[in-house]
Amino acid sequence: MTSPVPAGADRRIYIDKQSPKAYHALVQTSEAVRAVAADAGLDRVLVELVNLRVSQLNGCAYCLHLHTRAALRAGDTPQRLGVLAAWRDTELFTPAERAALALAEATTAPADTAAQDTAYAAARDALTDDQISAVIWVAVTINAFNRVSVMSRHRVRAEQ
Repeated sequence: MTSPVPAGADRRIYIDKQSPKAYHALVQTSEAVRAVAADAGLDRVLVELVNLRVSQLNGCAYCLHLHTRAALRAGDTPQRLGVLAAWRDTELFTPAERAALALAEATTAPADTAAQDTAYAAARDALTDDQISAVIWVAVTINAFNRVSVMSRHRVRAEQ
């Protein structure tokens, strides 16, 4: 049985539209982070894997929709994207991607310090300092976008 929806809960404010200056600042941050990731040598596929994995953890349908399309455009495969939620149980991801995914998960659940320590140690073995910093920034940024979309209840509509 589901809980009744409180009055007004179904009428969410799209906070990106309500406060466009704040949203624009977040978009500018995202653009800067994208440049930092590229400068650190992270390819677009890895960045999109981080965006997708964090969005899975946060349950953000809108960002999952958006970044699945971006990952496919960047050259990732439907097979890899289909098993991303269980990436640890496959051999489909490179050591650098695995390190980035673990670090992104640890960034998304910062209270789990043991997971942070383990992820950071693995990242040290597979990524440069610039890449570690870039992955964390990508995760921080997509976490922020996830919260904007989840709290605004941005809709994913069927494509024609």
